[in-house]
Order: sequence, then structure tokens, then C-alpha cells
Amino acid sequence: MRSATFAALLAIELAAPARLAASPTLPPLEYQRLAHEILRELIEIDTTHAHGATRAAEVIAARLQAAGFSSADMQIIGPRPEKGNLIVRYRAAAADPAPRVKPILFLSHLDVVEARPEDWSVDPFKLTEQDGYFYGRGTLDIKDEVANLVTNLIRLKAEGFVPTRDIVVALTDDEEGGDANGVAWLLEHHRDLIDSEYVINTDAGGGQIVAGKRLRNPVQTSEKIFATYRLEVTHPGGHSSMPTRDNAIYRLADGLHKLARFDFPVELNETTRGFFTRLAEQESGQMQADMLAVTRTPADLEAAARLSESPLYNATLRTTCVATMLEAGHAVNALPQRALATVQCRLLPDSDPEEVRRRLIQVLGDPEIVVTLINEPLLSPASPVRPDVMEAVEQITSAMWPGVIVLPVMDVWSTDGAQLRRAGFPVYGVSGVFFDIDDVRAHGRDERIAVQAFYEGVEFMYRLIKSVIRGQ
Repeated sequence: MRSATFAALLAIELAAPARLAASPTLPPLEYQRLAHEILRELIEIDTTHAHGATRAAEVIAARLQAAGFSSADMQIIGPRPEKGNLIVRYRAAAADPAPRVKPILFLSHLDVVEARPEDWSVDPFKLTEQDGYFYGRGTLDIKDEVANLVTNLIRLKAEGFVPTRDIVVALTDDEEGGDANGVAWLLEHHRDLIDSEYVINTDAGGGQIVAGKRLRNPVQTSEKIFATYRLEVTHPGGHSSMPTRDNAIYRLADGLHKLARFDFPVELNETTRGFFTRLAEQESGQMQADMLAVTRTPADLEAAARLSESPLYNATLRTTCVATMLEAGHAVNALPQRALATVQCRLLPDSDPEEVRRRLIQVLGDPEIVVTLINEPLLSPASPVRPDVMEAVEQITSAMWPGVIVLPVMDVWSTDGAQLRRAGFPVYGVSGVFFDIDDVRAHGRDERIAVQAFYEGVEFMYRLIKSVIRGQ
């Protein structure tokens, strides 16, 4: 564990180019230095599943205590010693006789996916700056946001900011997978520590760059539901020299062919309708017309068919199911006794996994194909598109990046926001960190974040915290 005083941090030379200091979208130079140093320190701590995040949590807690946070307002807790989650509370002014409003919870996670050094062109557990990027495991997912939140807590404390409600920051472990998911554990054992009016999830959203231009700053309000089904056909089998027409592989293949040609119906909700409406503002011609047409009731199905040529738009319009794994047979000279397929579905937030299973049976059209749900889906409702949150993000985005639009999104993948929504917390995923949508390296080789995008994200979150919390 290592701690450093704020004064010492000011002496650290900023690795980013000096030109960044002149931009009005960036934090003051001293907080650029601080954010860089915290990010460097976090990247150099291996927080993959095998190692856990406790050491990183301890290092951050030491920094916050050196900056003036009381040890009583910081807790490192978890189901096992190496699986520590850091909960920090920035307290509001003394309560008056009236009931205090609930805190706002800011969420990020400390753990990262595995990284094999031999696969990378740089050391994944060292922060490397080159060509205008910071490289390292977690630079984009999502130690940059941990550094962001910690930097801003220290900045607000140094400025004497007194919030009108408590700020709670939760930095958790095992979001990327494992048996000790921090948010789930906290909800079960220490819900009081994270109880809040709503949640800002920095592990979602993120500004989008297309062809070198900043275009959109999404706010995630919902996520699709992860459901996995097994398709199984069994048969007595026999010798391959005497084939029968009733073949387990053929039956399964016929069913999968039907599934490949099937689309679930178009279903839009408040979020996805708002998504296509705002997105249409940046389009023209047929694409713009189609985006507006699918938002009508009923949706224009011809427009939906054209939009569905994009995998992202298709996944936004409907529940999707796709075959991802196959297994069949037991010997090269024997008729197959079993054929299995794994079908991965992403359900719309209000979908029923059992209803989807029944629909799959109907589509396959063969009673010999047994369909079984093999996981326990995390059912999670969509959060309402909250006007005050959207307005705060829009005002800050407009001030920092004129012309960039803000729009609600339903992510087609999963974050810990689903755990919190399931528990009754409205969750809004936003970070203000822009990335090129055609070069997303999270979980991959040479993960990176643009240097300027990192520092701009720090400034964006500083403004967002002050906007939604307000001070006195």
C-alpha cells in the first residue's frame, strides 16, 4: 500500500502533452496530474479475478484519507479478504429537522479481465503513453473511471464543497465475472451503505466518436437480459454403415436453420423510442426517415427491416437469439445419439424468459428438440428516463462539446446496473469519456484510452457531480 499527500502529487510532472492544459474542457493542471497518477497506480495493481481488488481499494482509501476524508466514512468490505469493495461517503451539511434526501450513488469497479503480456505490444500492467493514448489493462474498462471519481472527490474536498445531500462512491470487485460480485454482495449484506435515490453508473454510456468526430453522449437507462438455452436432440444411435433418416444432427440442424430465419417482433420502450428519435437528428434521407418511422405506433415494419441490417439497431429493436455453440456425436463410425446447441438470447427488459423458451419451441417446430433454460436470468426493469438527469448531462455536454447530442440508450450487453435496477434503484449509465466506436479495445489486446478523452472525462464528471448534487 502506498499513500501520497496532495502537496506531493502537485510535484509530479504530467505525462500528457502540455497543449491539453489550454483547453476549457479539461480540469486544472494539478488535477490532470492527480488523475494521471491515480490511473498509473491503479493500472500497475493486478486486479484480475485471481488477485482480487482489495489492494487497489486500500491504496485509494489511503489517498482519500490523506486528502481529508475520515476513515469512518470509508469502508473496505467483501465476502473474502482479497475481494474488497471500497465504499466512500462524502457527507452533506448537518441535517436540519426536515428529513434528508437520499444520497446519489456513483458506481465503478476495480477489477479487470485477464491480460496475457505475451499478447500485448506493451506491458498490460504498466501505464504506457504513446501516440496520444494511455495503454494498459483497465484504461477503458474501467480504472479510468475509478481514477476519475477519486480525483473529483479529492478536488471537491480541497475546494470546500459542501453537498446538499451525501455523495456515495462504490468501487467494487468481480464485476467482470467470478463468484463474489461486489454489487450483489453489498445489496444482500450492506444495502444501507449504498442506499440512494438513484445511481450514476460510470461503467456504461460513454461518448461516441465516428470517423474522428464526437457525435453522441449516451445515457444508459436499461440493459437487455442475458438468457441461455440448450437445444437437445437424442436418438438410439447405431452403426454408421446403416444410417436412418431420423438423425439427431439433421433434426437439430433443421431447427437451427428455422431459427436463423426468425426475427422476434419489434418492441420499443421509452428508452429505445427516445434513442431513435434523437439519433435521427444526425441522419438524413432514408436512414432518418426509417428511424422516425419505427418510433410510431405501430412501428413501420419495412423501416424496421432496413434498420435491422445493422446488428446494433437490430438488437435495439427486439429480443435476439443466436446459436453460439454446437456439440454432437460420440464416434466417427456411429450414428449420433445426442446433438446439442447453445443458443444465447438477449431479452428486452420486460421480457419473460419462459415465454421466450416457448417461442423458441414454436419456431423450431420439432417436438424432438428439447429446449431448456440453463441459466438464471437477472431480470431487470428499465429505469425511467429521468428529466433532471438528462438535462444535467445535456447542459454539460453542450458546454463542453457543442453539437454533440445526448440520448437514452438500452445497452445490449450487461453491467452491474442490472443488479441495482433489479433491487429497485434507478440507474443511469454515463461517463463523458469519448471513444471511437470502430476501435473499442476493452477486454482486448492493447486496451487504450485517448489521453484527451481521459482528462475530459474527469472534467465532465466533476461538473456532473456538482450539477446533480448541488452545494451550499
